[in-house]
Amino acid sequence: MTARVSPYLSFDGNAREAMGFYQSVFGGGLQITTFGDLPTSTAEAPDDLVAHAVLKGTTGIVLMGSDRTPGDRTPGGTTSITLGGDDEAELVEYWERLSASGVSTVPLARSSWGTRYGRCVDRFGTDWLVNISAPTS
Repeated sequence: MTARVSPYLSFDGNAREAMGFYQSVFGGGLQITTFGDLPTSTAEAPDDLVAHAVLKGTTGIVLMGSDRTPGDRTPGGTTSITLGGDDEAELVEYWERLSASGVSTVPLARSSWGTRYGRCVDRFGTDWLVNISAPTS
């Protein structure tokens, strides 16, 4: 079996909205389990908060996430997600969707290492790096 790394994102009560947004970007199936869906209830979180969500995008991208429970303020802001490959059309489309309602911190353009590269923070605060290795026309 091959080992895989999948980002796990934490949200402040808007995990359902964020994961739905990522589904609109990457397509695929989204499964959401709330704290109310769990067999045992927890006093730490309201039943409608997301306990676990997994998005399996149409091209193999997997993102997971959940809402933070009250009092869970694990330090963050040190993680970025990199999207890379040689399918320029696909990656440009992802870039456009992710950056449209966020902030482009490095515009998608030819980089000094010869590929197209850009960086943005989406409307949920997730930092994305996009590196397109296909030659541009």
